[in-house]
Amino acid sequence: MSTLAFSAGAVWGKVWPILLAIVYFGFLILSHEIGHFTAAKSFKVKVNEFSMGMGPRIFKKKKGETTYSVKALPFGGSVLMEGEDDESADPRAFGKQKAWKRLIILLAGAFMNLVCGMIIMAVIVGMDPKTMVPQVAQFGQEPITSAQGLEVGDVLYKINGRRVRTWMDLNFLLNRSKTGLVDLVVKRQGKTLGLGEIQFKQGETADGVKYYGCDFTLYGVEKGERSLGLFLKETVGESISVARMVYLSLFDMVTGKFKLREISGPIGVVTMLSNGAQQAQEQATSGNKAQALFALMDLLLLFGMISINIGIMNLLPLPALDGGRIFFTLVEMIFRKPVPKKFESYVHAAGFALLMLFMAVVSFSDIWALIKGHR
Repeated sequence: MSTLAFSAGAVWGKVWPILLAIVYFGFLILSHEIGHFTAAKSFKVKVNEFSMGMGPRIFKKKKGETTYSVKALPFGGSVLMEGEDDESADPRAFGKQKAWKRLIILLAGAFMNLVCGMIIMAVIVGMDPKTMVPQVAQFGQEPITSAQGLEVGDVLYKINGRRVRTWMDLNFLLNRSKTGLVDLVVKRQGKTLGLGEIQFKQGETADGVKYYGCDFTLYGVEKGERSLGLFLKETVGESISVARMVYLSLFDMVTGKFKLREISGPIGVVTMLSNGAQQAQEQATSGNKAQALFALMDLLLLFGMISINIGIMNLLPLPALDGGRIFFTLVEMIFRKPVPKKFESYVHAAGFALLMLFMAVVSFSDIWALIKGHR
């Protein structure tokens, strides 16, 4: 009996983090679709179906004019509005609405994801016992940056021409460089000072992953000394930092800086989240409260980053995404003439097919990475 209980506990220990990741993924999709749904309903647009998931329906119920359904695969969702992809004579059809109303409806989904991400970032900032600011507090032993002109009290202002607002900016911009050699601008005694190219030290994680880091510590503001203004500034600053990480990473992906195996699809994201949840649980049961707190904050940071990532991805002007529809709506608003519905439908259909192909390739990459990781 004890062996059976132990086996069940071990299985559950592996399963619950995956379930948590899938539930969170579902929450992000649900919040996104609720954004579209709420905006559409507020403008009296007829919504034919609100669905969660993809593939065949496993549940559906009609309430009023809208069918609510759940589909087999727990990824994706949709709000199907009358006249969204075809012509409709119904005065409440999506296509019959003024362009600015359609624009708000299309933006509402991504807006909800960005809001959710910012709320999570606010929770993280509130939990953090010390708010780190990108200012040099003291150097460690044998610092190489100090020898190159960096001083205690310097505020790191720009790295390779990009503003540094938070510790996340600092870490990301340093590691975006392949060599750790960056053009550094600081604020020293209220004046902006360019230090030229500064070489940062290379480190290595326990897993053998190389990175570039600081040979100095940053100033930290204790939780009890943090004002509401600093709390809000840090929340907004870290949300902006994550958003910039997303679009710069997209740029790096398009320009070939990242390889396919470094891109994660739904399977990879769920795996990453479940690993984070498992690590948080391990730290919570270790008895070290500080480590448990930081592990939980790391997990929440993953949640927040993914939420903001989904929001930004959906705003990209790509066919089949909200951003593609937003693009056509903006073209209509600029030229005072709608794009032919058939042409737009063909573009979105082709875009959807390419998106599914890309997701299939990335998912295969995720699965292959999992197989290799368990060999």
